[in-house]
Parts: sequence; structure tokens; C-alpha cells
Amino acid sequence: MPTPRINMRKLKDALRLKLVGGQSHQQIASALGIAKGSVTKYCALAATAGLDWSAIEAMSETDLEHRLFGASLVANYARPDYGRMHQELRRKGVTVMLLWQEYSAQVSDEHCESSPRKALRYSQFSENYRQFAKRLKRSMRQTHRAGEKMFIDYAGPTIALMEHGVEVGRANIFVAAMAASGYSFALATPRQTAADWLNGTACALTFFGGVPQLIIPDNPRALVTQANRYEPLLSDSVMDFARHYGCSVLPARAYHPQDKAKVELSVLLVERWILACLRHQRFASVQEVNDAMAPLLTRLNNKLFQKLPGSRASAFAQLDAPALSPLPTQPWEWASFKTVRVHIDSHIEFEGHRYSVPHALVGLALELRITAHAVEVLHRGERVASHMRCAHKGGYTTTVEHLPLAHQAHAQWTPQRLIAWGERIGVACAGVVYPRCPPVSELLSHPIL
Repeated sequence: MPTPRINMRKLKDALRLKLVGGQSHQQIASALGIAKGSVTKYCALAATAGLDWSAIEAMSETDLEHRLFGASLVANYARPDYGRMHQELRRKGVTVMLLWQEYSAQVSDEHCESSPRKALRYSQFSENYRQFAKRLKRSMRQTHRAGEKMFIDYAGPTIALMEHGVEVGRANIFVAAMAASGYSFALATPRQTAADWLNGTACALTFFGGVPQLIIPDNPRALVTQANRYEPLLSDSVMDFARHYGCSVLPARAYHPQDKAKVELSVLLVERWILACLRHQRFASVQEVNDAMAPLLTRLNNKLFQKLPGSRASAFAQLDAPALSPLPTQPWEWASFKTVRVHIDSHIEFEGHRYSVPHALVGLALELRITAHAVEVLHRGERVASHMRCAHKGGYTTTVEHLPLAHQAHAQWTPQRLIAWGERIGVACAGVVYPRCPPVSELLSHPIL
């Protein structure tokens, strides 16, 4: 790191003692606690700039610094693009040293008689970038790797849903933001249940066109079954969501908003640039809210940064988009989980309906994965049965192969087969068999024990 320059107040004192007091360089150095060489250097710079004490005294510290150092620095050294550099550092594997090497090579290639500018040394290059980063907002100074994290949260304000002039509900605003680029997504949901959180996250991943390594929510009760500062316990539905997309869900620490500063900023921007613009409109449904937010969201993402080059949309295209994992081929479907025990008839019960499982599992506790259309039965994480979901209470859904062999053989004797067997013996036998055969529907609705 280069030797830090003394502050301008002390530099002014040194020039005053030299130009007004006529003291020697050694005396000035001793009086101000600086090196004699520094006194010589600054006095020479003032002489080169043609400054006397009257001119120096009238200058502000900023103007004096520019006269002594600014012109020569701009004239002799190529200025790096620190804004672009800040963006590049978000890419995986990119370091300050690598960027300095590229900068030096570019300056060397451009060096010619008409442009004799030199490249900064690495120490000055890195120090200048550090000072640049310090001037950015705290949330902007965090260096997130491209495609690594997506933050999710809900905005505080909600939007009223009106019907015939009467409020019938509120639309909650789900917000997601990519960490590296700040590219944002917003979606209105009817509530903030676990299904709403995960459906919003799935829509965000579709909007971004890929999957990051980490999804970072707050610590919502809808997703976290057991709060913990270091290892919160997520619900089975959340873990199933993460397995489907091949990513990890890592809640931020409770009461530590700095852990998710990126989404806090995105929530603030959504409130200012989207919700505030909709405050005079009236909506009857969540879908109407989403339709109204879509163009405003595009405008927000295309809005230019104040201190960095480009916009959230352009930064996303350059940084996050290439680093995201592809979306699964099958769409995600909400699933809930429940533990059940297998009955003696090789069936489990869910919502009053019974579904068959392999008879070898009788008496064991199994896990159900329930979606809108299917009931899957899991044993130690492996699927052992799957059925279409049925709302018929008291009914049975049976796969014959799940029953013991003896029961399967017995089940083959259907009413039609019994009657045909009796008819082959004779008419009198058929007359005895037919009245004693139960209806086909009754046999199909109850398994053979």
C-alpha cells in the first residue's frame, strides 16, 4: 500500500511555515511531526504550481489538493473505471489483482507518443478502489458473487381489494432480488402463508430464468418451524421446494437486517416506485394488482444506477443470468407432508379416504407427500406408492399388486367369474351362485382382507 498522503490542513501549515515563517525543512518536519522528505516534496509541488502564500491561504483544501496533485495525476496516469471494476468483482474468481493486470495491459497497448499516460501501480490502484467503495452506500458496497444468492421478503404496505365499494381483502406484495445485480421481482399474493411464500419464490425463479445457489428469506413463521440463530429448522414443504430446484434455503438471522440489505433496498424501491404509483387506483383482485405492477417493475429494473454504470436489468444480464443454474424440466407443485401408520388391510388413511401401500409395510409409520392431484407414500425417503388424490370419504383406492398373493388370488374371483363358473356346472348351480354374489361396485370399494 502506498504511503498515505498527509491531510491538507497539515500540508497548509507546512507551506505557511516555509513561505511565511521562512523555517528550514528540518524545523518544519519536527514541528509538525512529518518526514523532512515530505516537506521538501510539498514545497516543490507548490513552487511548480506557482503558488505563493496569499494564493494558498485563499484556497479551500479541495482546491489546493487539485492544484498540487490533481492535474499531474490526471495528466500522467490512466484513470481506471472503478464503477465497472466494482461490477466485475461480483463475478466468480475475479480479484482486484486480475483487474489491475488487465488494466495495466490495456494501458500498455494504448501507450503511444500522443498518449503517454502510465498505469497506476497495484498498491495505488487497489487503494483508490477501496476509497471508491467506501463512498458507496452500505448496501451497495457488499460484494455478492454472481448467481449465488436471491433474497426474498414481503413489503410492509398492502393493497386493498375492493368490491362494490367494500374492502374484501388485502393484496400482500412479495419481493425477490438477485444479490449481485439487484434485479428485482414483485408479485401480489392473497396472504403470506407458506404456499404464498413458495409460490412467489417459484414465480421469481421463472422470472429470472434460472436458479441461484442460495435463497435467503427472513425468518417467517410460515417457513421456519423452529427458529434458531444459527440453524433454523425449515418446514418439510420448504425442504421439498429446495430439493426440486436443486438449491439451498438459508434464512437470515433474526433481528439482523444487514444480512438481507439487498432485499430491504428492493422492498423500499418497490414501495416507492410501484406501490406509491398505484395508491390512487382501485383493484378487485390480486391478478389486477399484478397486471398493474408489471410495467412499473420493468421501469424500475431499467432505471439507471446513480453511482454505478448501467441498470439492474443490464447488470443482471451481464452478471447473474449467465451464472444461474437451469430451471427444472418439471414445474414445481405445492406439497404438504403428514406422517401416517399403515393399517392391517395394507392401506393408509388421508382425509377419510384410504390408499393402498405394499403389504410388507403394515404397521409402519410412513410419510405422505400430498399435492393438489396426488398422494405419494414415502418410506425412508423412497416413494413406495403413488395414487391420484380422491375426495370420496369412506372410499378405497387400491393397487392389487400391493396386496398379499393370497388376497390377490382371492380378488380374481369377481362376481362375473363366479357366475360363469356356476353356469359351466349347470343352470341350477348358476341359480344358487347368482343371488349370493355381491354387486361389483361393492367388491371394488372394499379390499379383500
